[in-house]
Amino acid sequence: MGEAIDPAATAPRKAPRLIRLPEVKHRVGLGRSTIYRWMAEGRFPKPVQLGGYAVAWVEEDVENWIETVRS
Repeated sequence: MGEAIDPAATAPRKAPRLIRLPEVKHRVGLGRSTIYRWMAEGRFPKPVQLGGYAVAWVEEDVENWIETVRS
């Protein structure tokens, strides 16, 4: 008959939650300058561009970073 449809291809995707700088600073306990310096050094997750100069971080990336620092 017809071709089988892959259930994974039709499953709804969960969009990642994005968080802005004030929430990132609150969660990690670091200031803006330290966050941006560590990003340049590859020690902190990079944000995604939202448009223009607006950026946000993927919440899961920040949470994973926090867990690695605690370990």
